[in-house]
Amino acid sequence: MRKLNGITQEEFAKELRVSRQTISAIENGKYNPSLGLAFEIAIYFNKKIEEVFTYEKEENHEKK
Repeated sequence: MRKLNGITQEEFAKELRVSRQTISAIENGKYNPSLGLAFEIAIYFNKKIEEVFTYEKEENHEKK
């Protein structure tokens, strides 16, 4: 969504008061934002959180 709106990572990070590295990590799937930050991102784009983020449950490989 950020790229589609012509916003740089730096600009987006400043708006959300986080580092550019945080934005990069979220976009590359290396970091899950806090619930508060996820809502801020959704609000920024005037979207519901479910329209911006999806939840994928991590499977527990240990079986008891």
